[in-house]
Amino acid sequence: MKDRKFEEVTLRTEEIYKGRVISLQVDHVRLPNGETATREIVKHPGAVGILALHEGRMIVVEQYRKALGKNQVEIPAGKLDAGEDPLEAARRELEEETGFHCGKLEHVSSFYTSPGFADEILHLYWAGDLQKGEMNLDEDEFLDCFEITLDQAKALIGEGRISDAKTIAAVYAWQLYELTGRFA
Repeated sequence: MKDRKFEEVTLRTEEIYKGRVISLQVDHVRLPNGETATREIVKHPGAVGILALHEGRMIVVEQYRKALGKNQVEIPAGKLDAGEDPLEAARRELEEETGFHCGKLEHVSSFYTSPGFADEILHLYWAGDLQKGEMNLDEDEFLDCFEITLDQAKALIGEGRISDAKTIAAVYAWQLYELTGRFA
């Protein structure tokens, strides 16, 4: 059952932009007090991130992020294709970005990345029983793939080289697993 205590009723939606990855809309809403307001909303198909552990190390990729204007170290990840099962997307993205095939793939958590203005949900998976294969990057994808220890991951967070929510969540899920044997 949904809690509708603070629900905002959409009166009208204006589509502003429709792109390959996101779309932007402005919703005109009625607030709980009867007043009206506008909400700018980024629509996103959802994404997956993979906490891939290989021989005690986490597999990461480093790539340039234009929105930030700098390189970032991140877990392998990617957006969902229309109608794609997140579990299969995680398997696909892991293989494309790292070349690794996994024998085990388990859901860790799902979370909204920026619920104040976007509907993107990210599904975080743990991948184990990994076997190295060949990377199969998209034609506009340029990255390096390497492995890091938990201490190195925490140091990269401290340096700001890991600064995205999905990778930080993965690092702390890994740390929890090391301490308790569970991701949650």
